[in-house]
Amino acid sequence: MSIHGQVGDLSGPPAARATSGVALQCPACGSSHVAQVLGDNGGVSFVCTACGRSWS
Repeated sequence: MSIHGQVGDLSGPPAARATSGVALQCPACGSSHVAQVLGDNGGVSFVCTACGRSWS
């Protein structure tokens, strides 16, 4: 299964998907195509769907 099947619909505007109402930007490439994901220990992380960089 790909990550695209796990994160749901990413077609909406980035600001609508951000948890605080402010669009997140990737620290590596500056893209606003960022998905929020849950880590193995229950923490929250983010992954850039443009370049693949992940951070928490």
